[in-house]
Amino acid sequence: MSSSADEPPFDEPAPVEIGDVLDLHAFAPRDAKAALEAWLEEVRARGYRHVRVIHGRGIGVQREMVRKVLARCGFVEWFGDAPAEAGGWGATLVTLTGGAKTEPPQP
Repeated sequence: MSSSADEPPFDEPAPVEIGDVLDLHAFAPRDAKAALEAWLEEVRARGYRHVRVIHGRGIGVQREMVRKVLARCGFVEWFGDAPAEAGGWGATLVTLTGGAKTEPPQP
């Protein structure tokens, strides 16, 4: 299998748009934790107050990883299941300390 000169090599990181929602389905399971940690730092630096992490329902492995990261993150004020229309238990809402962007993410 060959790749064209326009395609990045597979081992190169792809840029991720930073917003108030992170969908972990876009990442290989081995990369999800690092992606979550980097994203949390970036949304905090950009002043977000309310964000949402979509981890899926599955058997709960990603959800557990997300909750462990959030629990040890000093700038996370609160987290919990999203309402049904925003992903239910397949997504976690997060409130960060401080931050100027105070509107919760829309589903």
